[in-house]
Amino acid sequence: MANFKEKIYESVPHSVQNLMITFFNITAYRKRYSKNYSKYLSHYKANNNLTLEELLTVQKEKYSAFVSYTLKNSNFYKSLYKDIASPEKLENLKKLPVINKEMLRHDIDSVHTINKKDGYISKTGGTTGKSLEVLFLPEDIEERFAILDNFRNKFGYTLGKKTAWFSGKNLLTKTDLKKNRFWKTDNYHKVRYYSTFHIHEKYLKYYIENLIKYKPEYLVGFPSTMYEIAKYGQKQGIAFPENIIKAIFPTAETITPDIRSVLESYFKTNLYNQYASSEGAPFIIECKNKKLHLELQSGVFEVLDEQLQPATKGKLVITAFHTHGTPLIRYDIGDAIELSEGTCNCGNNNPLVKQILGRISDYIYSEETGKINLGNISNCLKGVKGVVKFQIQQHVKDKLLILIVKDDNKFSKADETMFLENLRARVGLNMKLTINYTKDIPVEKSGKFRLVKNLLAQ
Repeated sequence: MANFKEKIYESVPHSVQNLMITFFNITAYRKRYSKNYSKYLSHYKANNNLTLEELLTVQKEKYSAFVSYTLKNSNFYKSLYKDIASPEKLENLKKLPVINKEMLRHDIDSVHTINKKDGYISKTGGTTGKSLEVLFLPEDIEERFAILDNFRNKFGYTLGKKTAWFSGKNLLTKTDLKKNRFWKTDNYHKVRYYSTFHIHEKYLKYYIENLIKYKPEYLVGFPSTMYEIAKYGQKQGIAFPENIIKAIFPTAETITPDIRSVLESYFKTNLYNQYASSEGAPFIIECKNKKLHLELQSGVFEVLDEQLQPATKGKLVITAFHTHGTPLIRYDIGDAIELSEGTCNCGNNNPLVKQILGRISDYIYSEETGKINLGNISNCLKGVKGVVKFQIQQHVKDKLLILIVKDDNKFSKADETMFLENLRARVGLNMKLTINYTKDIPVEKSGKFRLVKNLLAQ
């Protein structure tokens, strides 16, 4: 059926394809914004300034209700917790075992609390290529979008404001490519979807020209795509007009200091980050002061070291309150964060996060210097000119493969030397470094670009 719809989509004119996308969105938005959504949005708006004590009380109550529901409806968790007293009490959380994606995938039918026909299905990706099928109740979807919209509303965004969206939707046809048209538009909701699969230097001027012509108020989506567009604009001296973009809302990828700096300076606006996941992880959101806050009303966050002991910097283990169809309780989501002390005067009294470190696999491991995270890897470009894009792959412990797309007019042997010196300072003297110069570095099937591909676990 999907192939049949794709054939119809490919055979009709561009204007009809835009209409098809609009009708698809109308259906999708009905799920997100149905009867309970307004109630949830009003609730979170009213709770924007709760004290930390009040937030912890709400978290404790929601935890108890969520775990009680899970024990009643999930055979997997009934069995897993059969010897644990009062697992529904938050103070007993650390008695519960930590679970991971493989455990859920192995027993997914007994994990689910509802039939597929009664919920909404989301499939997660993964570096191994194995996906996890999770189910959500309609109320889960509505409440999650209420939390997300409450965050974006603070910066003026509402559905219907003109938006440029960069996500993993592969909507283009051969005709589009021939015409250098790398977008489709839902004119009813005022959303233009830009392809993340054609981010090549020979196309980027068409993206910028169209963004300037379209004049979106908001940019949403994969930051790596927006970053490549902005870097190209800077390099070519294409000035982006002021007072057009009101905010940038990145999704799905880690924000490095360089990505933030380039996006904010080129598009002349502020970037506001948020963290969640397709599995349904609780939210981490950035406030007007550019500080990240845990959203305690959406779940429980634990930061643990390799021995699963509490830490300020380490792997993120979550209990997500809006995952009733496929409950996530003490779930190792594969990401890492670092917590921060202190408070923020923005009015949000949720605890602070110093940084989101991203996927645990998004690092380079050196026997000499240990783990080098994504932010440190991205800083290898300091003092280097002419690198359009690069990716570092680690297949074995003592070797790195570096793929580089270079600008022949700007990149010199001195730039190569500087890049290698920067990288060597991070990984030590014993790592073998191999550079392959290439015309392009492909994105993942999801449309995301990965700066680091650590394949050691595989």
